Amino acid sequence: MAATVKYDEVEVGTELPAQTFPVTRATLVQYAGASGDFNPIHWNERFAREVGLPDVIAHGMFTMASAARVVTDWAGDPGAVVDYGVRFIKPVVVPNDDEGALIEVTAKVAAKLEDNKVRVDLVATSAGQKVLGMSRAVVRLA
Repeated sequence: MAATVKYDEVEVGTELPAQTFPVTRATLVQYAGASGDFNPIHWNERFAREVGLPDVIAHGMFTMASAARVVTDWAGDPGAVVDYGVRFIKPVVVPNDDEGALIEVTAKVAAKLEDNKVRVDLVATSAGQKVLGMSRAVVRLA
């Protein structure tokens, strides 16, 4: 499946549709099962606090993947993403309540590159704080 967004129709500054991703303790349990990452900082409040965290935190790879969904949904094909990287700068703290946390992601085209590729810069926040830094994807468009 090829990307549905056309290179010639995209300009630098084009904003991708923003998305918000809810994260609850149940989400973390499901992700742990799927990923095999059962580190207690993702499910045990006592342990998380003992190692200096404010509470249980979301898996970094879950946070990174959630942000990438903004790009893959926009492009129309996950395979169109040819490069993606982030720096983890703050954890997503997930309280033990019915609401959990939210990961809010915005993105825009920052550069047009060769071979129908664009660089997309992303901003991911939770509880009003940036959680990913240097979050960038390179996408090959149609």
